[in-house]
Amino acid sequence: MAAAAGPAGAESRVLGYSLHRWSSFSSTYLPEEQNQKLLLFTERSTSYLTFLVVCFCTCFSLNFLLRNILVDRPNDQSSRWSSESNYPPQYLILKLERPAIVQSITFGKYEKTHVCNLKKFKVFGGMNEENMTDLLSSGLKNDYNKETFTLKHKIDEQMFPCRFIKIVPLLSWGPSFNFSIWYVELNGIDDPDVVQPCLNWYSKYREQEAIRLCLKHFRQHNYTEAFESLQKKTRIALEHPMLTDLHDKLVLKGDFDACEELIEKAVNDGLFNQYISQQEYKPRWGQIIPKSTKGDGEDSRPGMRGGHQMVIDVQTETVYLFGGWDGTQDLADFWAYSVKENQWTCISRDTEKESGPSARSCHKMCIDIQRRQIYTLGRYLDSSVRNSKSLKSDFYRYDIDTNTWMLLSEDTAADGGPKLVFDHQMCMDSEKHMIYTFGGRILTCNGSVDDSRASEPQFSGLFAFDCQCQTWKLLREDSCNAGPEDIQSRIGHCMLFHSKNRCLYVFGGQRSKTYLNDFFSYDVDSDHVDIISDGTKKDSGMVPMTGFTQRATIDPELNEIHVLSGLSKDKEKREENVRNSFWIYDIVRNSWSCVYKNDQAAKENPGKSLQEEEPCPRFAHQLVYDELHKVHYLFGGNPGKSCSPKMRLDDFWSLKLCRPSKEYLLRHCKYLIRKHRFEEKAQTDPLSALKYLQNDLYVTVDHSDPEETKEVLLHEGVQRNDPAVPQLTIEVHLLLLHFRGGLHHLQRGVVVVAVLHGLHLLAKSSGTAAGTGANLGAPGCGNGQSLQVDATLKSPNIAS
Repeated sequence: MAAAAGPAGAESRVLGYSLHRWSSFSSTYLPEEQNQKLLLFTERSTSYLTFLVVCFCTCFSLNFLLRNILVDRPNDQSSRWSSESNYPPQYLILKLERPAIVQSITFGKYEKTHVCNLKKFKVFGGMNEENMTDLLSSGLKNDYNKETFTLKHKIDEQMFPCRFIKIVPLLSWGPSFNFSIWYVELNGIDDPDVVQPCLNWYSKYREQEAIRLCLKHFRQHNYTEAFESLQKKTRIALEHPMLTDLHDKLVLKGDFDACEELIEKAVNDGLFNQYISQQEYKPRWGQIIPKSTKGDGEDSRPGMRGGHQMVIDVQTETVYLFGGWDGTQDLADFWAYSVKENQWTCISRDTEKESGPSARSCHKMCIDIQRRQIYTLGRYLDSSVRNSKSLKSDFYRYDIDTNTWMLLSEDTAADGGPKLVFDHQMCMDSEKHMIYTFGGRILTCNGSVDDSRASEPQFSGLFAFDCQCQTWKLLREDSCNAGPEDIQSRIGHCMLFHSKNRCLYVFGGQRSKTYLNDFFSYDVDSDHVDIISDGTKKDSGMVPMTGFTQRATIDPELNEIHVLSGLSKDKEKREENVRNSFWIYDIVRNSWSCVYKNDQAAKENPGKSLQEEEPCPRFAHQLVYDELHKVHYLFGGNPGKSCSPKMRLDDFWSLKLCRPSKEYLLRHCKYLIRKHRFEEKAQTDPLSALKYLQNDLYVTVDHSDPEETKEVLLHEGVQRNDPAVPQLTIEVHLLLLHFRGGLHHLQRGVVVVAVLHGLHLLAKSSGTAAGTGANLGAPGCGNGQSLQVDATLKSPNIAS
């Protein structure tokens, strides 16, 4: 992984360091014990820097010194540091020659796999040993390739320097083996002209944070004079001015109306936008039932299929669907679905008859929204029909405005492009008018692709097609290696193009019998590969599962990648209780989050089957995303029924990912403010509090939220300080809440309370209430059910 670029004129390079301190070392790599000595030596490597190494040890040998981690000798098994045990804490502290912006760390390895390699480790850094920041938490592959990791080197988009780097091994590949580090290389910026301003900023930043912590402590404990004095002297703001104003109005002055006005202004000014972007999504599936253009409706929509392709024109809200396999044959029909009209239109029953592509499945399509053109490439052919003529890779373009097909190439391989492939991926760069295609299995005449006796499968590399010049270019060939700049081709993967940072994102897939779970990006302008995740981490609960068919979409505006995982194509990996799962990858934060996982066997709503609430798990389906209106559309696929292998689906679904809206947050903030105001009123004026509860607090309650509704209904707002005052059960309080017209006159409120209190006493005298709550039907509690609670509310004193 490449190090982050530094400021203009600042060049990132290898940094010199010394072995400052370590937890232990193994005596296995030390000869006879000798006198303690101070070792001073200079190590000149092939890097740009010459640096001094200082270390203390009780014994040493010229062949097994701790400085071996400074030299990359992958063929020397003894060229490493090894801990004395595998019990924590074990660590190495490296001291840089001078403060530097440490951007990345590289670990070298032995030429073969080794049980002592670090499976998990952490890296810390700071200007001193006592105060270090967590820079990295990761692990090494158990192979012979060097690995480079980007280190955290920015706070609030400002670079900070380090003088000490601490490496903490946590787990080796052999559970009972000690930790070994073979080679360490630090990369970054040590130019004093760059580092010194960062050092000055970092010192000032730490001082400001310490002062802000003091200010927070003073205000929380109401040390007003100390707070004001420190703030006046330092002129450091504790928080955003709006929060300070809110604290002043709410805590100091108790001006609740002004607080609500302040919250409204904050919402209108967009101060809640960042908070909203960090909230979890809630998925809302909805099955689409399109309008029927014919009486029977048989031919008014696409039939059952899998292996089809879909694209969406977000400007016109139109979904295009072409081809697929219905369980017995390939299809050549072409459809368009209008979201606005909720209706399918058959553009062509057979595109081949209209100078278009023949019937096919496992092909790929992409759309150029600016020029309103659709491209399609590739297909799957059964081994029985493969010959030199049929294995030509044709390439078509469809013009939406003129409703015409054009054959761009009879055989893309002859034009410098990919051979005939299936299960590949294709993306459109509308800005540069380029198409990128990657991966896919190359079809040959060697027999079935499932024939284990066939020759080793071939995979297609990464190609670019210039739509204007109509020329192909090979960007990357298929590589069997797993180096930092190598790309392994595959099938069944996801590939997406980010139009703003101009990168291709590739995730998952299958290569021969190996399921891949790596995740990398490819910069189309610089031809650079960035390994986001190598797939070796065993955090199965934190990333989408490998071996499952994924469908992915991207939102360049939100910097999010969406992945829908469903049913495995591998029969051996299928389970009775398969599940759908939807994942979101935040590109900026480099983090995955699971929106939901739902077992097919579990039914959240007993009255509804799971198939009525969301699509069943499947593969060979298609998913497209309308990035303008933030809606996904899913159609068809193979449900993987072993009892019905030819069964395909024709259901059509929409998916909306919902976060709390500004209106929801404004209402909830008002609810919290008014609830606190109600609690204060209840301490001094219970009847006024009851009126406020009915007229003001009630309107801010989200009655679709059971927890929020329950909190209000069961709120003991009227205090129970006087045991002589009669008690009202919570059921009577619920009846009070049903007088929602508002108590416009105090006298009316007294009458209502008196009547209900009389009902309560009558019920109590007849034995229906026994002090722990009457069993009264509570209107508004759902289906007229009785509410049994062990709580009471004090009634106002109405003896007069």
